Amino acid sequence: MGGSTGLSARPKGLQAGLGRLFREIAKFGLVGIAGIFVNLGVTNVLWHVTHLAVVRASIIGTLVAIVFNYVGFRYFTYRDRDRQRRGKELGLFLFFSAIGLVIENGVLFTATYGMGWNSQVQSNIFKFVGIGVATLFRFWSYRSWVFKALPAREAVEQAESFLEAVQTEPHPGKAARTRN
Repeated sequence: MGGSTGLSARPKGLQAGLGRLFREIAKFGLVGIAGIFVNLGVTNVLWHVTHLAVVRASIIGTLVAIVFNYVGFRYFTYRDRDRQRRGKELGLFLFFSAIGLVIENGVLFTATYGMGWNSQVQSNIFKFVGIGVATLFRFWSYRSWVFKALPAREAVEQAESFLEAVQTEPHPGKAARTRN
């Protein structure tokens, strides 16, 4: 009755999966932080150098960051993901990025024009808050729809971890047969 149920394979597979997710979040975060600097930098330069409205300058900063982030995500964060459908990938990336742009700049628009908070400090705070809210949406959408994992690779990794766990456990039938 004390046979192996395969439950010990589950923690190893879960641990490997959580490790992959952690590395993905870390890489996404590194590209994202660099993108935030690009976004805020371009936006602030435009606020100071041009006479563009706050949200218009912010949208331009967001667009520059979108291009920067695509390159970072494609060639750093998700370089191991499916590359066969680049046109579709780019289309989906731009679609979800546009939604993120609306979320990000919608927060700034609401603060600036809805609440009258439009000092330089307030604009930067709400630009940053908008980036944060939009980043949650982008992480989910990019990993779910844009940079899809290769199904065969995940299946192979899961099978390898399962086989590794099974090979390290004693087989109950073998032990019983050797005693006889």
